[in-house]
Amino acid sequence: MLTIDWKPDKSSDIPIYAQIVAYMKGKIAGGEWPINSKLPTQRALAQAFEVNRSTVVTALEELKADGFIEATVGSGSVVSNNTWSLLTTAPPPNWLGYVQAGAHLPNSPTIQDINRYEPDPRYIRLGTGELSPSLIPVAEMEEVMASLQGKMTHLGYSEPKGLLPLRQAISDHLRSRGIEASPASILVVSGALQALQLISIGILHRGSAILLEQPSYLFSLPLFPSSGMRLVGVPMDAEGISPQVLTRQKQAHNAALLYTISAYHNPTGISMSENRREQVLAACERERLPVLEDDVYGELWLDEPGPLPLKARDQSGLVLYLGSLSKTLSPGLRIGWIVGPEPVIERLADVKMQTDYGASAISQWVAREWLTSDRYSWHLDQLRAALRHRRDRMCECLARWFGDLADWHIPHGGFYIWLRLHQSVSMRKLFTEALAKGVLLNPGFVYDQTDSHHLRLSYVYAEEADMEKALYVIAQLLRGKG
Repeated sequence: MLTIDWKPDKSSDIPIYAQIVAYMKGKIAGGEWPINSKLPTQRALAQAFEVNRSTVVTALEELKADGFIEATVGSGSVVSNNTWSLLTTAPPPNWLGYVQAGAHLPNSPTIQDINRYEPDPRYIRLGTGELSPSLIPVAEMEEVMASLQGKMTHLGYSEPKGLLPLRQAISDHLRSRGIEASPASILVVSGALQALQLISIGILHRGSAILLEQPSYLFSLPLFPSSGMRLVGVPMDAEGISPQVLTRQKQAHNAALLYTISAYHNPTGISMSENRREQVLAACERERLPVLEDDVYGELWLDEPGPLPLKARDQSGLVLYLGSLSKTLSPGLRIGWIVGPEPVIERLADVKMQTDYGASAISQWVAREWLTSDRYSWHLDQLRAALRHRRDRMCECLARWFGDLADWHIPHGGFYIWLRLHQSVSMRKLFTEALAKGVLLNPGFVYDQTDSHHLRLSYVYAEEADMEKALYVIAQLLRGKG
C-alpha cells in the first residue's frame, strides 16, 4: 500500500486539488510510486489528505487526463505512466515484479493494516501489544543515560555475542528466574523477534515442521514460512499446550522444534501450570524435541509470581530461552537475549554478525545499567501495579457491556484478554467497522486463521478513558447499533 506522508496547505492561494495533483505527480515522476502501483481508495485518500472526497475526485480526474493514472471498474486506480517512461524509449524496471518475487512473504493484509494505522493518533489501539507511553519510565531512562558518563568504555562494534558486561548482567538477572547461564551461553539480540529470525535461518532445515500453541502470536508472522518451514498447531486448555497431542504431532510431522510462550501466552493470556510444565518437558525429552521458550511476559505477573520457566528445569540443554526488555521496559531499546548451548549460541552469533554486526552498543550499555541497579526491580513493581489496575478496569468494562455477548478469563499476568464472542461474526467486517469508528482491533483470525469468535484485547496501551470508549463502541457494533 502506498503511503501518504503529506497534507495540502489550506491557507495557500493554490487550489487544494492542484496541490494534491502536484504532490502525486511528484511521487509518480520520482519513481517512488512505480507503474502499476495501486492507489488508495478515494475515501482513504480523502482521509489522508483531510479533504472532501469531491476534491480527491477532481485531482484524480486531472491525473487521469494527463496520463499518470488509469482507473478500472471494480479495481480502483493504478499508476500508468511517469515522466521517466514518457521521456525514454526503454521502459522503466518493473519494481512491482521485484517486490512480488521477494523471498520473504508479506504480512497478511490485516496485519499490514494494523501496522499502518497503529502510528495514527486518531485511532484507539485496543489490541496493541506494546506498553503505553505513560508506562515507559522516560525520566528514569534519562537518569540512567546521564549516569553512564565515564562508564561506556567501548562504543564500537560489539563482539559477536554482544557486550560482555551486559551478558554478565543478564546472567546475574536470570538467576531470579531460576536459570543458571554463563555469559558464554547468552547472545544479545535486537529484541526477541530477531532471535526468532536468527533461529529460523541459522539452525533449522527448510521443510522443517515447527510445533506451537494454537492460537499463537507466531501465526501472525510469515517469518518461519518465509524460511520454508511449516507451522503445526497444538491445542491448548486452561493449563497450557496439550502434551498428548504434542507427542502425536511431533511423530506425525517429524517436527524439529516446539515454540511455546509458556507464561501469559500471546494471545490467550494462559500461563502453563507447574504440572503441565513438567509434562511438556518430559514429553519433549522423550521425543528428543528441542524447545524454544519465549518468556518475554514471564516477569509481568500481576497477582502472584508464576511458575519458573521451562529453562529453569532444563538439565540437558534441551531448551533455548528468549528474554527481552521490550515488554517490561521499553520496546525502543531493542534489547533481548537468547540462552542456549554454546555451539548453538556461537552459530546464531555468527549469523547475527552477517545480518547487522551487532545490537546498538549504546542500547546495550543502557540495558546493562538498568539490570545492575535497583531501578529495574523497582520499575517492575510499579509496572505490575499499573497493569493490575488496567486489567481490572478492562474487566469491569467487559462485565458492564459484554456479559451477554462474550466470555473471558481474567489473566494473572501479561498484556492480554482473549475475548470469546458467543456468536461467530465476520471478523474482517468488524475490523473495518471498528476502524471507521476510530478503534483499531486485533481479530482472532490473525492468530488462528480459522477463528471467527475471538478478539485479542490489550489493557496496556490505550489510556483508561480511551479503552472504555473503544469497548463501548465494539459492544454497540456487535449489537448492530453501530
